[in-house]
Amino acid sequence: MILLSTLRGAAAPTRAALARGSLQHTRQMSDHRTMNITASRFQWNKFKDMLHLYVVGTAVPLLGGIFLLNVFVGPATLSELPEDRTPEEYEYHKSPITRFLVRYFCAGRQMEYEKGMQYLWEVEHKRQLRKIEARVRELMSERGDYKAWYFAPDATRKYQRIVRKETEELYERRPA
Repeated sequence: MILLSTLRGAAAPTRAALARGSLQHTRQMSDHRTMNITASRFQWNKFKDMLHLYVVGTAVPLLGGIFLLNVFVGPATLSELPEDRTPEEYEYHKSPITRFLVRYFCAGRQMEYEKGMQYLWEVEHKRQLRKIEARVRELMSERGDYKAWYFAPDATRKYQRIVRKETEELYERRPA
């Protein structure tokens, strides 16, 4: 109990500050003037400045451009076409911004179809080559007339040839 009463006395300044509603550090200077010590707001102000710069530098011109396009160019309208002319794919979209994006940044349906067909052709070509290669291997293993895939260099063959050659030379030198 003695310990609690001792801590109670030490906590009196904190209780008084809580009662006033301020836990700020203060610095006492001459003539009873005080300076409140607070954390720096530099990063917060810098963030606000950069946000303002990017919003004004990008969003405002972008929104202005969109507004001008919609006012002066406007949405597409249906009109008669000559018989010999077929419309491009981007001309089917209503908004001028969508038409621009589809015309210059997106691949058309026909191009996507052609890319898909090219991929299928490549896959089929590879399949045919693998099939031919398997048939060639099968015939080579069956006939044994070509050594490309089935040739394994054997170091003992060299020595067998040397021994055979020396044996033949010995037989030739041998008196009959």
